[in-house]
Amino acid sequence: MGIDVELHSARPARSWKKARATFLRGCYDPASSLADALGSLHYLGVPGRLTAVDLYGDTVMNEQEAAAALTEVPGLKERCADERQRSALDGLAAMLRDCADTPGSYVWLAGD
Repeated sequence: MGIDVELHSARPARSWKKARATFLRGCYDPASSLADALGSLHYLGVPGRLTAVDLYGDTVMNEQEAAAALTEVPGLKERCADERQRSALDGLAAMLRDCADTPGSYVWLAGD
């Protein structure tokens, strides 16, 4: 189970195929490192937007939500179990930063 993170120029359509029209770039999680990090922190009771990401469904954030979630990353990295989880959070932070810096954009986190 991984979490795919995509940056879109506008709110993505619910259909993956139709969402390609607004797709800018993606960051994928084939080793499930991001899912492991967010899931384990959720089960530990760590509060925040990122630990509330649906690991099995879709979570969409606009630029303001992405900016708020970005502030959570340093604290989450301190609580990660290993380097691969911290690296996955770095990749997520880059996508959140790009979204926060791009008016009208959205981040789509697609769980398995």
